[in-house]
Amino acid sequence: MADACTGTPLTVGVTGASGFIGGALCRFLTARGHAVRRFVRGRPAAADEIAWDPARGALEPAALERLDAIVHLSGASLADGRWSAARKRELVASRVQSTATLARAIAGCASRPRVLVSGSAVGWYGDRGEERLDESSGPGRGFITEMAQAWEAAAGPARDAGVRVVHPRCGLVLARGGGVLAALELPFRLGLGGPLGNGRAWWSWIALEDLLQVLVLAIADARLSGPLNAVAPEPVRQAAFTRALGHALRRPAVLPAPAWALRMVLGREFVNGMLLASQRAHPAVLLAAGFRFASPELEPGLERMFARAPEAASEPA
Repeated sequence: MADACTGTPLTVGVTGASGFIGGALCRFLTARGHAVRRFVRGRPAAADEIAWDPARGALEPAALERLDAIVHLSGASLADGRWSAARKRELVASRVQSTATLARAIAGCASRPRVLVSGSAVGWYGDRGEERLDESSGPGRGFITEMAQAWEAAAGPARDAGVRVVHPRCGLVLARGGGVLAALELPFRLGLGGPLGNGRAWWSWIALEDLLQVLVLAIADARLSGPLNAVAPEPVRQAAFTRALGHALRRPAVLPAPAWALRMVLGREFVNGMLLASQRAHPAVLLAAGFRFASPELEPGLERMFARAPEAASEPA
């Protein structure tokens, strides 16, 4: 689709700017003539950086007053192994405390950004089996669901101050060289790929190039507020995902990973909440807004990703 964020150049603050998605978003916006202000912990090293300390709730409202929009992508990785009690506290704090810090600072601005695009996840819906999930569906149960609810609720002060708040509930974000594909590519190339558990769980996904367009649409389209499912319109079962990835890499994908073995190695809560959870999410809000996906189907999307050189794939056009 054509860029949603065109016309008058904007100044956009981005948290999580050093991460996989945040870094790509900064490059995407800059290439289109928009100014990006990166949130950094510690003393700013450049004029385009904004200092904050979300763990301490420290952020000067005045630092936000020349921003047109903020895209909030901070959060510790969910995929870094077992969810110990300490790790779960870190996962929650990195999302909820940072969002609350940002929302309070926005509310305290004399001249506020027009929109806060504050990240979320399809994990909000929990493990829902075959149920088709759109933005009107209720929350599920479990750690991820509880965390996602608190994460979204923490943006309340900005919303209460009259700022438009959008929560893109992201599925698996796919791009070669980053995210889940960075973790899966090597074992698949070694012939060690295959379905997880029984392979029947629904996986909702989105190509990085489409997610970047979703984020700028959320900035630009004043009709959008609240949750929107940032997922492709065609979720797939996990077994189909592994077959498609194996096909794109020209490698077999037949070695199953039994659920019991995954739980033994990675822990029951992590495996049940992340790897085997079934979320058949539908992007109803995006489709109603006229969004057109560059990669609506998984297999052609993966074929294009792995046909490119890795460095080109990591820099969406």
